[in-house]
Amino acid sequence: MKILLVASEVTPFAKTGGLADVAASLPKALRRMGHDARIIMPFYKGTAEGGFPVRKARKSVEVPLGGVVHKGFLRQTSLGDVPVYLMENRELFGRDYPYGPPEGDYPDNARRFAFFCRGVLQFLKRLDFRPDVIHCHDWQAALIPTILGAELRDDPFFARTTVVFTIHNLSHQGIFPPSSLEEMGLDGSPPALVNLDFSGQINLMKGAILTADVITTVSETYRREILTPGQGNGLEDALERRRDDLFGIMNGLDTDEWNPAADRQIHRNYSPKTLAGKGADKRELQRELGLKVSATVPLIGMVRRIVEQKGIDLVVELLPRLAEENLQLAILGTGDIRLMTLLHEFRLKGVPNVSITLGFREPLAAKIYAGSDMFLMPSRYEPCGLSQLIALRYGAVPIVRRTGGLADTIIDVSRNPREGNGFSFDDFTPEACQEAIGRALAAYGDREGWRRIMRRGMLSDVSWHHAAGKYEELYRLGLERKRG
Repeated sequence: MKILLVASEVTPFAKTGGLADVAASLPKALRRMGHDARIIMPFYKGTAEGGFPVRKARKSVEVPLGGVVHKGFLRQTSLGDVPVYLMENRELFGRDYPYGPPEGDYPDNARRFAFFCRGVLQFLKRLDFRPDVIHCHDWQAALIPTILGAELRDDPFFARTTVVFTIHNLSHQGIFPPSSLEEMGLDGSPPALVNLDFSGQINLMKGAILTADVITTVSETYRREILTPGQGNGLEDALERRRDDLFGIMNGLDTDEWNPAADRQIHRNYSPKTLAGKGADKRELQRELGLKVSATVPLIGMVRRIVEQKGIDLVVELLPRLAEENLQLAILGTGDIRLMTLLHEFRLKGVPNVSITLGFREPLAAKIYAGSDMFLMPSRYEPCGLSQLIALRYGAVPIVRRTGGLADTIIDVSRNPREGNGFSFDDFTPEACQEAIGRALAAYGDREGWRRIMRRGMLSDVSWHHAAGKYEELYRLGLERKRG
């Protein structure tokens, strides 16, 4: 099959979250299965300055939006053997951030990503690449199914193309005021407006949900959760209408990139058969973070975006209690200024068993996964989660709240000693989280039993092989429906 993956960020060219990792890993897995998978994304300033081998593709398009014609140029690079197209417009994408600075989104994001979506469809014709599947990810690519369904439904170029739309995080929907219709080129498209209306606003994700051939999200539990008012974020009715076309597929992990046996960023490599290296990584992490070097004190790692979704406010409330426990805690992350301020204020107290690093440093992230005994993820909600998969791979036993993809991947040792690979809790409270940590600490005291839990996680298949096969099935399902 010919498959075009459309995403606003792709590792390593641009990344703000897990979407970028999925957008990089899935097409590589599809290529290994024999498909012609390609990627298209915006050409950001950071990508241009990243030192990637980028060449001009000698193709251009003109996209009229809001009475202004925006010209786009195509550049090309690759991700392994996956071709990557980069859509260039310096006015719209030559900025310091993909979506906006820490203070908030760029005010013209509707125009920016409408240009991207419309440009993608134009460039396909310029390249004469007729994909069997256009796989769109999140609200930044959500206008594509709307345009194909309302404006290009009779275009023979796309007559045999099926559209798959993946929801990575329903809390970000691409909601804009009605005045944005003109700058998205939608003011003359009444069929599209019916599906986009959201209490008087324009909701790009709603439009994609109602017009894509197949809708997916990134875990089976999250699929069930978003059909409820509690986590549907106002789109539960639209999702219910498409229930039979909505599927949950758990993301995989790029196991070549995340491999403790070959990771060059960690102090010493190790594997499920040779765990001695993990002890060395723990010692080096303790030294680097200024923690007491000890093999017997359990070290809990956190590599998180500092936002409420990730349960950081719950952790802030727990910090004084954890400081009194016989454990060490290493936190790395960046995000919400209010929460980072609270963490910084705690850091100023100089608590000896808690290390807090604000900002993001990729080498330190790998060292925390490798050096930690446990990995804490007390998320309010977690559509999929990749951190728990990395933690399993690196032998850092996850402690998670049972929600979304965390519920689908982490089996509580206390409930299932034979198959358990971590510890979990249900209620979003400090007490419930602390209780799960307590159970993990108790289990840590049984060193041989703990190694069995570690090895069980390290040996589990967290690769993209299974997930890519599921996507392949859905692509074929979409094509069968499209072509009758």
